[in-house]
Amino acid sequence: MRISVNGEERSVEATTLDRALVELGYEGAIVATALNRDFVPKGERDTVRLSEGDAIEIIAPMKGG
Repeated sequence: MRISVNGEERSVEATTLDRALVELGYEGAIVATALNRDFVPKGERDTVRLSEGDAIEIIAPMKGG
């Protein structure tokens, strides 16, 4: 299915947010996620179903000051 990841169109086989993160190479990464502008807590990613055209935002914490 075609989705948007951080503004870039991508194609994934995954049907849930947690599986999409694995497929996109974020397995084990500490990230915050949003689906269609709504924050998705880590513990709910396995129940959030993806649909054609969804927009996922993946944000990684940055060190610095």
